[in-house]
Amino acid sequence: MPIVTWDHVHLRSPDPEATASWLRDILGGEIVRAPGRIDVSLGGAKIFIAPLEGESAVSPPPPHPHQGLDHFGLTVKDIDAVAAEIKAKGVTFTREPTTIRPGVRICFIRGPEGISIELLERDKKYT
Repeated sequence: MPIVTWDHVHLRSPDPEATASWLRDILGGEIVRAPGRIDVSLGGAKIFIAPLEGESAVSPPPPHPHQGLDHFGLTVKDIDAVAAEIKAKGVTFTREPTTIRPGVRICFIRGPEGISIELLERDKKYT
């Protein structure tokens, strides 16, 4: 069996600067410039953000729910405090902080280009 580790997630954006800035300003990512795109280091992974090419046609993001990649999840500490902080910055929540099962509390936010991002905290205090 091969041994794999995560390397990156690749996004396309009509405004890579704005997408990278959002990931930095809201989630604490670090912007790293690369030829032809902007990368963001976030939570130990890389997000590559490439511009849309000229007038090439692209499909809009699909409505939720849909087949394929649904969202990506990020672990946080003190999810309720994080949710309050980013809500104050104007972030749209598609699911408010909720304990989904003992020990797991989650929320979902709408990121750039309509990306769904899950924030979660695993802690025994959530029962």
